[in-house]
Amino acid sequence: MALTERTKAQITEVLSANDVVLFMKGNKMQPRCGFSATVVQILDGLGVSFKDVDVLSDPALRDGIKEFGNWPTIPQLYFRGALVGGCDIIKELEQTGELATSLGIDVSKIPPPEIKVSAGAAAKITEALSQAEPGQGVRIVVGNGGRTHELTFDDKKGSDLSVEAHGLTFLFDPGSARLAHGLSIDFVDAPDGGGFAIDNPNGPARVRQMTPQQLKEKLDKKQLRLYDVRTEQERAGAAIAGSIHLTDKTRGSLDMLPKDTVLVFHCHHGGRSQQAADHYAQRGFRNVYNLAGGIDAWSQTVDPTVKRY
Repeated sequence: MALTERTKAQITEVLSANDVVLFMKGNKMQPRCGFSATVVQILDGLGVSFKDVDVLSDPALRDGIKEFGNWPTIPQLYFRGALVGGCDIIKELEQTGELATSLGIDVSKIPPPEIKVSAGAAAKITEALSQAEPGQGVRIVVGNGGRTHELTFDDKKGSDLSVEAHGLTFLFDPGSARLAHGLSIDFVDAPDGGGFAIDNPNGPARVRQMTPQQLKEKLDKKQLRLYDVRTEQERAGAAIAGSIHLTDKTRGSLDMLPKDTVLVFHCHHGGRSQQAADHYAQRGFRNVYNLAGGIDAWSQTVDPTVKRY
């Protein structure tokens, strides 16, 4: 399908209105392919505010964006109207530390993280460092929203932030630095030789499950905000009173809420809302719940007047 003038104008309009735009499959809360999910995680890790555009919602857009950017795959990331690249390019730029500057992030304004390194961990790292290339530091890569940590030996890159501890230099790319404040590294001995134990207080809060009965009690007391992540068509057929439809507009207001706000997400059976809940837990909200069984369980156990489908 050729790029039509209508689709070209649609793409140009969204690029003109937003500095950072990700054309992806699904949306930032519910990516519908692994490559799109990977780029969303990387951008979230950098703390980048970006506009997500679901190409699956419009076949003309899905094909047109490939011709517009002369790039054959989805997702595609743009900064100020220029194509940055697809998933592989974004991953490479993140690994080299170039992604932050590519997206206009002033690395000099990112403070080096404060970390704690035990004497035992420092001794083990020093021992291993003797096998590395001269002048290399210990690179700590924090990924998946603070869930994963990788320690390697590497040379310092231009956008890296460095921290000194026990005579060792620890290197962080800008995205990892944002997620490493307060990180502690220890070494735990074990019969098999032991290993490093890393504790990171910036990891996402665990999403908890809420039963329909618990939800009703808290809704009656107005102790939470309930978000419906389903489509408009689904919501038109059945909805929980007091719920808020999660749209571009309401997502903006949700992002501004205090991080201790109690958030509950629901969909039909609980799958899509689990993804949305995970997304907001990764963004720093500490009291995030998923409605177990979704609106279908609500209909069966709390309010039979809500139509099942």
